[in-house]
Amino acid sequence: MHVWDALSSESKIDFSAGENGRKNTSAIAYMTENPNLTRALLARLESLEPISSFENAKVTSIDLGPPQDSPGTLNLSSYPHVTTSSSTSPLVARLLIGADGINSPVRTFAHIPTRGWDYDRHGVVATVRLASRGGSHSQIEEAPKVQDNVTAYQRFLPSGPIALLALPGDYASLVWSTTPEQAARLKGLDPADFAAMVNAAFRLSVVDVDYMSKMPSGQVDELAWRLQATDVPREDETKYPRIIESVQEGSVASFPLRMRQADQYVGERVALVGDAAHTIHPLAGQGLNMGLADVASLVRAIEYSVSHGGDIGVQGNLEAYESEMWMKNNRMLGVVDKLHKLYGVSWWPVVGLRSLGLGTVDKFNGLKGWMMSQAGG
Repeated sequence: MHVWDALSSESKIDFSAGENGRKNTSAIAYMTENPNLTRALLARLESLEPISSFENAKVTSIDLGPPQDSPGTLNLSSYPHVTTSSSTSPLVARLLIGADGINSPVRTFAHIPTRGWDYDRHGVVATVRLASRGGSHSQIEEAPKVQDNVTAYQRFLPSGPIALLALPGDYASLVWSTTPEQAARLKGLDPADFAAMVNAAFRLSVVDVDYMSKMPSGQVDELAWRLQATDVPREDETKYPRIIESVQEGSVASFPLRMRQADQYVGERVALVGDAAHTIHPLAGQGLNMGLADVASLVRAIEYSVSHGGDIGVQGNLEAYESEMWMKNNRMLGVVDKLHKLYGVSWWPVVGLRSLGLGTVDKFNGLKGWMMSQAGG
């Protein structure tokens, strides 16, 4: 993975599999598309009996059960009752897990507050197709020798980082964090001009990128003209991603960036995981990783409770999950938040200090290995 600062040619850091401290691995991380994860999870659920699934259904309400009718009946007054658009009677949950996103209805039901702030930034995402190295696409000459599509790239612009993450074949996933105004302009460009803007953001100066981002159209020709005056040393060309050749139709989207942390992850018969519990800036690519770690920890807490004859919905039996993950996630949220703020500063003394710090870290493989192990869980 190549990471560098757009405001300093000396500020860069490289991560490679040989530095991550793991044996018998040729990668520091893997990208898996969401449809693949979903298909695998559904296939696993279908193999487990008895499990009921509800398709094309929405949760219409979540309430506590009615008071106990008589002393001899089961008291369900503390159990969540979930009503869906496809059910005639509510679903009664011994444990209701909220994996329902940043605006979690489960969290609202449990009266669990969150703390944090909005970044006044939007993440623009897309799936893009890469040209071959050595091709002549977009009038940009590429270096002829390079590995297959296995490298991730991230460049920190003053408005936010832009990252290109490798997917199978000649495809890659784009995540560009920028201002809401620029995000709207990017989404309004035709696919060729959008691709030209991405190529510019990885190669041109901040002044060039800012100018081109304000153009209503014509980025393809503007990029070709500006590259004629841009000196990209031959030996450094492999530090740039392959040229964006096209954009997958319908894949361009954007979403507001926020930082949130729930005051607690569990309540009586309720547990929160993923974005329902915390939301993070995407610059470190940790959102899904944190959610998966939540699930693994919650499973361990449930397994322990079941194996010891406990009630899986009692808050005390869920606190092992919260004690393991809340502070760990809080530290990650804090680190990423501070990185976002640090790289949003254009004042030259700060740029110089962060360049010095990044260059120093790049010299210590052990430290980089520790950082990768933390990011990888």
